[in-house]
Amino acid sequence: MRIDCALNIILIGMPGAGKSTVGVLLAKRLGYNFVDTDLLLQSQQQCRLQQLIAKEGLENFKAIEEQVLIALTTTHSVVATGGSAVYSERAMGRLRTLGQLVFIDIPLEELLDRVHDMDNRGLVIGPNETYENLYKERLPLYQKYAEVTIPGDGMTVEAVAAEIEKSVCGGTDE
Repeated sequence: MRIDCALNIILIGMPGAGKSTVGVLLAKRLGYNFVDTDLLLQSQQQCRLQQLIAKEGLENFKAIEEQVLIALTTTHSVVATGGSAVYSERAMGRLRTLGQLVFIDIPLEELLDRVHDMDNRGLVIGPNETYENLYKERLPLYQKYAEVTIPGDGMTVEAVAAEIEKSVCGGTDE
């Protein structure tokens, strides 16, 4: 019988880090629920993230995202957050009360190889900003809020999920 490793495991990191993919695998490994806050946001707003950003603007989008994160209630879940969640200190404080914050740390070069759909992804990025700028801006925020950091450089999603389980839960009872 497995002992719960954390009430919830909250995944943070850049778009393309694999939070949603790893989150689903990790939830299956642990017998937890999976929550994707980007999908919650889309469901509540009845539109895709990119449409919401275009309609509301970046600052209003961040405020809407903050409200979704602050209102989140879940137990025994792996939660994949949007990459921009770290812009809100209030939201990150709320997420910290819900569970353990795990930063999936992927180097910029690998992220650039992974992210090919930036125009359709719903990135919270200014019109003249690059993904590289976004990375440099957010990295210190991920590092600030992370309680556990998983360096995922060159790792498969399965290996990242296993490393999170080991780091947060102390291994498996298989």
